[in-house]
Amino acid sequence: MPALPASTTALILIDLQKGIVGTAAEPYSGPDVLIKGQELARRFRTAGAPVILVNVAFSADRGDALKAPVDQPMRIPPGGFPEGWADLADGLADPSDLRITKHQWGAFYGTELDLQLRRRGITTVVIGGIATNIGVESTARAAHEHGYAVVLVEDACTGRAADMHAFAFQRIFPLLARVTKADDVTLQP
Repeated sequence: MPALPASTTALILIDLQKGIVGTAAEPYSGPDVLIKGQELARRFRTAGAPVILVNVAFSADRGDALKAPVDQPMRIPPGGFPEGWADLADGLADPSDLRITKHQWGAFYGTELDLQLRRRGITTVVIGGIATNIGVESTARAAHEHGYAVVLVEDACTGRAADMHAFAFQRIFPLLARVTKADDVTLQP
């Protein structure tokens, strides 16, 4: 993996929030992915590259949630999501980070993510987060379709099942992006 120019590269971390990091995940635990995300974020901040933290949240009445008919709708706990469910995981955010709240799987549609990237001259996005086949994949596909160079960090992602995660990283992501490990992501001034 060649060094990425800090001036045109941003890190996007998907759904590393209190209500998601603690859920069952494979092949890596949510806390392990959080640690990788924190390490990447420190590296990007030190290099002067933007860090964008994306969370998913809904209004109390869920009026901003998608309502398309599906065979397996999102499961909402009785009484709704617990207090703090959408808050970013402790120790992740820095005041310099950009924050994007999405109301669906992907971080581009219905948010100002593309606008914020373009205004900063970003042409490459490095993506990690939870879940590999949901928020991460949706965001990576949209980034690719928007013309960004995409880098997906395998050990900074995890999913609901190890085989789904592996399929994405072996079969889908190489068609959209460069795939790497967190330790191999380097930035040049």
